[in-house]
Amino acid sequence: MKKNIYLSIIACLILFGFQACSDSFLELKPKGTDLEDNYYRNRQEAYNGLVAVYDVLGYQSPSYVTKVLATSAASDDHYAGGGGSSDVPSVQAWSSYDLDPAVGPQEDLWKRNFMGINRANILLSKLPDIPMDDNEKARFEAEARFLRAYFYFDLIRYFRNIPLIDHPLVGDELYEVVQAAPEDVYAFMESDLNAALPNLPIKVDATTEAGRVSQGTAKALLGKVYLQQEKFTEAAQQLAAVNGEPGGTSQYGYRLLDDFGDLFAVDNKFNSESILELSFTNTSVGDWGCIDCTEGNVLNIMVGPRGYTAGPDAPDYVSGWSFLPITENLADLMKGDPRYPYTIVDMHQLEAEGKASYTPGYMDTGYFLEKFAGRESDRWTGAGSFELNFPQNMYDIRLAGTYLLEAEAIVRGGGDVTRAAALLNAVRGRVGLDPVAATLENIKRERRIELVGEGHRWFDLVRWGDAAAVLSDRGFVAGKHEVLPIPLLELDNTLLEQNKEYGGTK
Repeated sequence: MKKNIYLSIIACLILFGFQACSDSFLELKPKGTDLEDNYYRNRQEAYNGLVAVYDVLGYQSPSYVTKVLATSAASDDHYAGGGGSSDVPSVQAWSSYDLDPAVGPQEDLWKRNFMGINRANILLSKLPDIPMDDNEKARFEAEARFLRAYFYFDLIRYFRNIPLIDHPLVGDELYEVVQAAPEDVYAFMESDLNAALPNLPIKVDATTEAGRVSQGTAKALLGKVYLQQEKFTEAAQQLAAVNGEPGGTSQYGYRLLDDFGDLFAVDNKFNSESILELSFTNTSVGDWGCIDCTEGNVLNIMVGPRGYTAGPDAPDYVSGWSFLPITENLADLMKGDPRYPYTIVDMHQLEAEGKASYTPGYMDTGYFLEKFAGRESDRWTGAGSFELNFPQNMYDIRLAGTYLLEAEAIVRGGGDVTRAAALLNAVRGRVGLDPVAATLENIKRERRIELVGEGHRWFDLVRWGDAAAVLSDRGFVAGKHEVLPIPLLELDNTLLEQNKEYGGTK
């Protein structure tokens, strides 16, 4: 939403009160309820409510847990890293598969997504009575439905057994929530997305509405929802509409960037490859008093080399906190690939050339995530703490990813392998690599290399059934670690049940 998205902190405080921005969705009466009862009187207040729902996409918890940080640390591409084994312990527990109901990232991941669902439900319940243009009201409703489906899609993949809540909870309802059958949650997501599609714009204006969802965004998510259920024909159909002719410009204006490295240029926001993008800014003056209030990208400081000192001709990385060191296995796989220098900071090479030095952190490999490593050139010098005010956006869905998802759906569903090969090789051709056959193994390999550090690998491994094979040395147990435990807080005085993998009955 360009500059308007940065009003989200104010909208959050007006609509939900200070504590409701981070408290459990099962809190009996969140602070700010009385304010919310008197809100949503006109179009502007409805718009502010919509911004507040969007804002949860970029939620960063006070303990630094984010979707990308946590899921990347759990994959075979990264270790948790940081300063030691107790540095962000919830992420360490997932990375080493020492998860239990009391220790892990589950509370933050649950909180983030149900916060978004709660805000969407409030807006959807208020919209019918708001005096405003009917067409714009229909669009607001469609966006809220999309966002609700998005948050449910993350939750169902993390936890499997989750409540299905389609309206604001009041009174005793808060204690009577039960978990829904997973197939019912998937059907609900499909319903929300299909209902949203007709009322979303085909394209959004990148100048005035950047960050808002379009029909292409909704079809991309719907394709992912179908693929997760192994509805391969339906998934391929939705994703084909998003992708268009491989290598060309789709009906929604999406097109692969010519240069892979341009994807991660900080000033190249909302480009033609972006389908769903998380927006960050360096103007929110975020500081240590409220880490989750900042609108800056905290991951930038977290993934840089610790104790980094630059010499002549060295990259201008900010000395970071050494989270998400890249595994030797991934670094070896990528050596020789044209995407390597845009993906991996190779401190071995920089030290060997006498250009830079660093201090090894926990589980150090010498390889760091170039895509999101903070730079001195992006360092904020205004009010607030510079560590919390990096402006780099992040992709949640981008076109190369949907190309490869469609190719996967085609191959697994016995579809047109000629199109699957065209999609796969458009991604490879963008970086000058020769064509390969459209096999599932080639598609898996390409997704791994193309999307390093963007938060997809763990989900991919679980969807393919490959997680146990590649993560067993980290402690991953087949039949258990494909899901997270339900947070203990959510089990207290409620009807929710713990997943059986963690000692429960669900």
